[in-house]
Order: sequence, then C-alpha cells, then structure tokens
Amino acid sequence: MTFVYYLFLFLFLFLTALLCFIILIQESKSSGLGASFGGEASDSLFGTSTPEVLKKVTGWLSFIFLAGCVVLSVWTGAMGRAKSKNSITTEFIEQ
Repeated sequence: MTFVYYLFLFLFLFLTALLCFIILIQESKSSGLGASFGGEASDSLFGTSTPEVLKKVTGWLSFIFLAGCVVLSVWTGAMGRAKSKNSITTEFIEQ
C-alpha cells in the first residue's frame, strides 16, 4: 500500500513540475518566457494554434492537479488515522 502511495506522490510531483513548465512557456501579454522558447506562433511546434493548445493542456493538467490534491489529502489523512489507531491499540494492550 505504501509503494502505491509513494508512486502516486512521485507522479503528482512530476505533474506539478510539468504544469509549472507549461505555464511558463505560454506567451504572456509582454511576451515573457514564452517568446524565448517558441518565438512567433506561426513557427511553433503545434502550428498557428499554439496558444489554444497550451490553454487546453493547462486546463486539463490543472484539473488533474486539483483532483490529485484531493486524493492525496484524503489518502494521507486515512493513513494518519490508521497509524494513530494502531498506536492507541498497542498502548492499550501494553498496559
């Protein structure tokens, strides 16, 4: 059970880094970091619709990120409750 938890946590951290990267390469109003990676929209990897593709990818990744936050929060809370329940039972048996 803990292996799956740590695997999910690793994937969540990877998703976080990927989401940060996708957000940073988007072209802002002042053509910040996005201009250094993509230049003009017509010369980009995805063609002329790069801003729309990046917006959709950002939207989906942010939805997955929020769902992962909820899942990890509930999972960590359940693990903490199980651990405290086991420690209380162990203390009661030892007395």
